[in-house]
Amino acid sequence: MPDEESYDLLGFDNVLLPVGNLDEAVDFYRRAGFTVGFRLDEAGIAVLKVGKETPGVLLRLEHELGHRPPSWACPRVWLEVRDARETANTLAAAGVQPLDAPLSVATGWTVEVADPWGNVIGFTDYTKRPELARTG
Repeated sequence: MPDEESYDLLGFDNVLLPVGNLDEAVDFYRRAGFTVGFRLDEAGIAVLKVGKETPGVLLRLEHELGHRPPSWACPRVWLEVRDARETANTLAAAGVQPLDAPLSVATGWTVEVADPWGNVIGFTDYTKRPELARTG
């Protein structure tokens, strides 16, 4: 294995999540605070905005995918918020139940939710390490 990369990793493009019903998924993620950037029903996709970044969360319709609970071993996507504990309250008020109470992590707090297809999204803050947080 070479010590140096043979290419430059420049950042994220999109994070793709499989969903079994695009309308239901868009409704869930809107309640979870996401804004739809665009939706192409004929292609079975919707792209959700994440902050001011161009990349986002891409929901991709997989017709055969049914509702399922998340497993611990599933991948997780964590997104930065200003206050994860406040976000947990906002999510619950919108009918999106967190998987657990907010968890203390090295940089702050994190709360996770799962969509009906078992995709886990975490909302994490940098309240313990504000110098690492995004601004604006």
